[in-house]
Amino acid sequence: MDLVENRRAITVGIFLALGLLIFILGVFVLGGQSKSFSKSIHITAVFDDVAGLKKGNNVWFSGVKVGTISDMHFTGPHEVEVRMSVDENSRQYIHRNAQVHIGSDGLIGNKIIVIDGGSPQAPIIQDRDVLQAAKLTSTDDMLKTLQQNNENLLAITGDFKLLSHKILQGKGTVGTLMADSTVAVQLKASMRNLQAATASAAVMATNLSKFSNKLATKGGFADKLFTDTATFNKITAAVAQLKNAADNASTLTSNLSKASNKLNSDDNVLGVLLNDQQKAAQVKTTIDNLQASTIKLNDDLEAAQHNFLLRGFFKKRDKAKADSLKK
Repeated sequence: MDLVENRRAITVGIFLALGLLIFILGVFVLGGQSKSFSKSIHITAVFDDVAGLKKGNNVWFSGVKVGTISDMHFTGPHEVEVRMSVDENSRQYIHRNAQVHIGSDGLIGNKIIVIDGGSPQAPIIQDRDVLQAAKLTSTDDMLKTLQQNNENLLAITGDFKLLSHKILQGKGTVGTLMADSTVAVQLKASMRNLQAATASAAVMATNLSKFSNKLATKGGFADKLFTDTATFNKITAAVAQLKNAADNASTLTSNLSKASNKLNSDDNVLGVLLNDQQKAAQVKTTIDNLQASTIKLNDDLEAAQHNFLLRGFFKKRDKAKADSLKK
């Protein structure tokens, strides 16, 4: 009887010891997961909407769990302050300019807080620091955006349906091109002409490039013209002389024009002789008469020299001329 009771007592003791050991191990495991037995600091962030976040949810940084949510409370009508316990060993990698946002542990998992960003130049976080909270896009906002996109898509499909109907009816430029083969042929011809013009422009550009290269050839006329001052001065002098000759030719032409105008008018002798035949005939008759009178006068003077009354006069005049020549 005593042996049986001892065996029962030993069995019970063994089960109690195993249960206690399991309990202690569970406490340490759960405490390790919640960082209950590790040194930590507390930081906060203020959100407009926590989207179902709860106390005890995890805090992640770079995909690693670094803490838990220790407390949440309202600080205003639309402000919720979330307090987080972060492991002291992870503090050195988190900087004060880092931001926090609410995420999800998996596709439909629990809500978590994710710490991201921050530059190495900023100081690391300290106990009771406040981090900037990023605005959370709510499900309602996403549904509103989706609804607006659906309305825009519906409007676009409606417009495209109307446009395609007009195109099939041959309306507009595109419809005309698709429905009228003549216009399509003309468009193809225009494109070929444009292509030919483009090719011609390319050839012209090549020729201009060659011409410019020839102008820039060392020792050529253009090179001498632009670089040799003596050649340039000679050309300048030649141009000045050419301009002077052109001015003289212009003056000569002007004078000839005036003289021609004079000859065509009746206010001068030459103009009368050239334009008035009657007066020209009179002038000719007058000249003929004058010539005839001169001949007659010469004859009269010759006859007078032989007249006995005037013979002595003419002899004295001839003698006086002869004496003056001897002197």
